[in-house]
Formats: sequence, C-alpha cells, structure tokens
Amino acid sequence: MWVLLDTNAYLRLAKRIKPLLGIPFGQKQYTLTILKLVEDEVHRSPRLRFQYPWFDQAELSTERLAKGVRLSAREKAEIEAMVSVLRAHVLENAASYSIHGRSPPSPADCYCLAFGQVRPGIVATDDLGMHHLGAEFEIPVWHGHELLKKMHSAKMISNEQVREIFAALENNDDLPPSWREARKGAFKKVFGRR
Repeated sequence: MWVLLDTNAYLRLAKRIKPLLGIPFGQKQYTLTILKLVEDEVHRSPRLRFQYPWFDQAELSTERLAKGVRLSAREKAEIEAMVSVLRAHVLENAASYSIHGRSPPSPADCYCLAFGQVRPGIVATDDLGMHHLGAEFEIPVWHGHELLKKMHSAKMISNEQVREIFAALENNDDLPPSWREARKGAFKKVFGRR
C-alpha cells in the first residue's frame, strides 16, 4: 500500500532514514513515496531551501527521482478532477479550515489528498488542515509520528533513530504538539519516563 509523504513529512524523515522511499515494510507492505510537487515546493521556497540545505544532496535527489511516483494520463486526469472537488470544498468552507491558527489546505495539499483517493493509499502529513479535509472525504491520513511508529514496529528504524529524529525536530523548534504527545504515548518505551 502506498504511503505518500507530503513536504513536511518528507523533510522531517528523509535526512535520518536512508533509504526512505520505495522499500516495502510491515505486514501491509507500506511503501513510501513522494510526488514531484514536493521537490518543486522546496525549490520554490527560499525559506525551505535555507532550513533544509541537505535536500539537494545527490543521494537524496537520486532516490526521489528513482522512487517517486509515475502517474498515468488517466490517473493525472482523475487526480486533477478530485483536486477541483477538494479545492471547491475548501473555498466554500474556508472558515472551518482557519481555526486554531491553521491555514486552509493549498492546491498542493489537495493534490496529495487526491492522490490518496485515486491510488488508494495513505497520506502522511502533520498539516492539521489536511487531516480535517481528508476526514471529510474519507481519505486516510497519518501524522508523521504515526508513520514513524509503523516503521519502528516493522523494525525498519531503530530506537536510536527515533530518538535522533525527535531530538532534531525539537532542536529545530519543529516538533508538532501531536509528536510531543506521541513521545509520551506511542513511543513511551523508546523514551522511557521523561
């Protein structure tokens, strides 16, 4: 089953889990992938390029190129049609996506969710607006820490890697509240009492 990483999910994991993409794991054979739009989003953003200078390392670029999703013309058309539905819904209900300081899902966010529906799979993101929109359209969406837990349970990553990822996010002031909760809950055995 495909697990599509949005930009924030990819950026939180790719530096410390190598290889990351295209390797089936777990009983359901989850396989992580990304879309070209992640690369485009990072390259368009001076802030992201500055914060993640490792993004263009040859090893990672090669992996993204080799393991990224290739869509058929039919899939592209289906995704574009679904993006239109999702965007219209977001625009009609913008207030419900703007509470608690959230931003409404962007066209790129809608594209990721549309992918999750057209190619049955799961979208991994910590964007709460995407979680809200995914729930309204019954598109499965995981938080990044839920994906990390699946990878850890499948022994794709070690306790040490989990601790390194959490520490790096915390040091970069990029540890979402849901990850803080997961550290005390799902990853309690990894971190012990804190």
